Amino acid sequence: MERKVGTVSRGIRGPIIREGDNLSDIVVTSVLEAAESEGFDIREKDVIAVTESVVARAQGNYAKIEDIAADVKAKLGGETIGVIFPILSRNRFAICLKGIAMGAKKIVLQLSYPSDEVGNALLTYDDLDEAGVNPYSDVLSLEEYRAKFGYRKHEFTGIDYIDYYSDIIKEAGAEVEVIFSNRAQTILNYTKKVLTCDIHTRVRSKRLLKEAGAEAVCGLDDILTSSVNGSGYNEKYGLLGSNKSTEDTIKLFPKECQGLVDDIQNKIKDKTGKNVEVMVYGDGAFKDPQGKIWELADPVVSPAFTSGLVGTPNELKLKYLADNDFKHLSGDELKDAISKSIKSKESNLVGNMASQGTTPRQLTDLIGSLCDLTSGSGDKGTPIILVQGYFDNYTD
Repeated sequence: MERKVGTVSRGIRGPIIREGDNLSDIVVTSVLEAAESEGFDIREKDVIAVTESVVARAQGNYAKIEDIAADVKAKLGGETIGVIFPILSRNRFAICLKGIAMGAKKIVLQLSYPSDEVGNALLTYDDLDEAGVNPYSDVLSLEEYRAKFGYRKHEFTGIDYIDYYSDIIKEAGAEVEVIFSNRAQTILNYTKKVLTCDIHTRVRSKRLLKEAGAEAVCGLDDILTSSVNGSGYNEKYGLLGSNKSTEDTIKLFPKECQGLVDDIQNKIKDKTGKNVEVMVYGDGAFKDPQGKIWELADPVVSPAFTSGLVGTPNELKLKYLADNDFKHLSGDELKDAISKSIKSKESNLVGNMASQGTTPRQLTDLIGSLCDLTSGSGDKGTPIILVQGYFDNYTD
């Protein structure tokens, strides 16, 4: 009988992961036990994905806010530090800010507006238009901002992040001054030592600051790139991708984990005879239409993946073929014609009109987003995702 199901994404339950656990064995066992329990088979080109959170936990990749403070002080001098373009997040940045402030005497906090880099809004563009403020050029002090816009709470968290971040800095023992500007160079009017906290635009921000005469520039990816007092670290991403663990501890993005995905792939091959792909995933790369928040607060969707996940989809648009090339056909004739086109398609469809409208993104970004949505961020208890049929097409 013809298959009637295409892609399936399954959340796989596993045990609570602790530091030092053999995660490779746990993932393989969990997937195979789920297959037996639910009555499905592991297939060729299935994708097994593991959330970065449990990878970092198994690695024991944690650090204390005192470790952050020590590294910030060593790299930026411990006096007045400009902290620019942080995202507005209790989980992602607030705990880091506590450590940063402990490593300085004064923080000049420069916030982008009307929203942060990933879409958390302080204001709306309509608010700016009504107030006659140009976000591309205008610099606002805290007093000017409050006079024009008053106090606004985040739509989902109910927090005024300006006061929240200011209080964190003061409680850590530092002075605070808040300004609003979308130009990285603005901070140099206040201090020449800068920690730029943006994620995806950090390379440009660092370049602009250095070209404008900054004495010392670091990004979050330059803090905790090596162990401080025995702390965890991430050589490539530093504090980027970190999350709050406790009130004084962060969990860092997982360190080198290519060996993990390769090991899982090999063990599944040994136990089932099937060639699967494996990846570690973090935030998905999608935008919420209600809150306008772009989900990707990690530096990448996937820090490690097996070789079969390199590249982008190579797909034809069925509705284009149906409405154009084969608009005169219907029923079995249409199905046969489209199937023939798929089976004979070129290995690279770039520029082919029949591929227009297909999603031009990396496979790891697409599959990672699917996995993030499947696992959720709360209490589902499914840190492992099995995706089946992703590489199938209409003819399979």
